[in-house]
Amino acid sequence: MPVDTIFALSSARGRAGIAVVRLSGPRASNALCRLSGEDVPQPRLARLTRLCDPQDGRILDHALVLYFPAPASFTGEDVVELHLHGGPAVVGAVLAAVEAEPDLRPAEAGEFTRRAFDNGKLDLSEVEGLADLIAAETEAQRRQALRQMDGVLSGLMEAWRERLLQASALAEAMLDFSEEDLPTDLSTRLDSHICEVAEEIAQYIDDRRLGERLRHGFQVVIVGPPNAGKSSFLNALVRREAAIVTASAGTTRDVIEVHLDIEGYPVTLADTAGLRSLETAQADTAPGEIEREGMRRARGRAADADLLVAVLDLGTLSGLDPEILAVVDGRTTVVLNKCDLYPNTAPDLLPALSARPVFTLSATVGTGIEEFLAHLRDEVIRLFGGAGEAPVITRARHRRALEECRAALLQMRTARLPELAAEDLRAALSALGQITGRSDIEEVLERLFREFCIGK
Repeated sequence: MPVDTIFALSSARGRAGIAVVRLSGPRASNALCRLSGEDVPQPRLARLTRLCDPQDGRILDHALVLYFPAPASFTGEDVVELHLHGGPAVVGAVLAAVEAEPDLRPAEAGEFTRRAFDNGKLDLSEVEGLADLIAAETEAQRRQALRQMDGVLSGLMEAWRERLLQASALAEAMLDFSEEDLPTDLSTRLDSHICEVAEEIAQYIDDRRLGERLRHGFQVVIVGPPNAGKSSFLNALVRREAAIVTASAGTTRDVIEVHLDIEGYPVTLADTAGLRSLETAQADTAPGEIEREGMRRARGRAADADLLVAVLDLGTLSGLDPEILAVVDGRTTVVLNKCDLYPNTAPDLLPALSARPVFTLSATVGTGIEEFLAHLRDEVIRLFGGAGEAPVITRARHRRALEECRAALLQMRTARLPELAAEDLRAALSALGQITGRSDIEEVLERLFREFCIGK
């Protein structure tokens, strides 16, 4: 079936100094010749040329053009790049001229990268690394994504796959040549292969989910009773009015998120609705449906937090709501707010709270904010500081595939028949292949490539 030639703007839309239009497919070089009126340039050497509309000959732009012949290109096909002046009118005119060429069509989201995958230029984990690199907002995210795109994770998966293929050869030999004079230690060697790989996978997935946390950010969730100053505290941390602050209790009804970069690591601060129990609420101020939904979301976010910050009003510690105490655990840091209003108040904390790190501060005045930020920085580094250059699991599907692989290997060791053992080993190889795309995972591919923007 003939392959279409696709094109798209690969740089961001809007006014810019430079815009890049990319073409990929068998007619890419022909389209360049028609636009420039010249032969294609030497491969991978930029050439300044005048681009004209083939329909009427009008000049569109003076551009740098590059030609990457197959297979030495990103997609593995003939690729042309047009480096244009970045005005919207220039880009629009060039795209219109390209689209008018026969047998060219606009690319779909992620189609360039999908062709790179289909042509063996990238495996699936490297594609995911590229997607993460495009989305990276902090230095640590950039380093992790670049390592994965460079094939560090693929290399580890391939090493395990090779060892399992060796084990599979032993298993097939025992199955197909059971009546032959095979070495007596064949079964022992097979079991040794399986045990070693299963143990290595177990150690690898016991990683505190560092790679996945780094992709999504260190989650800091702020909880507390209504009117304790949670939103003021959030604003003080980010030094801007990210959350609405009023004197009325219960202003925050939904989760408000703010993203920070701390020492190169991504941090998400989440301000949540005030927590209070129905038992302690006055009849005339009982929580309504919206407030109850806000509290439900607050409890849900608290359950997923890496660091839970309980913001309490220093002046009302004696009447703490049981709903607050219910969410306090080993991840909690206690913030006693409004010290400017109660300068001589000695906090009398319950044991569950006093056992946790405690900071006394004023969110409105700013007293104690820097000390809390230093604590937050220490917590982030404590979690991520162990992440080195070794490959890490960055997606839930990687972890799921490795768990399936290990489960199949453990089941193989207890299989009563050689045929069942061989089938378990094939299942383990298939699960491992899902990470790099060696297995049939069309649904995963479709979902992944839709994440890319047009032109990538």
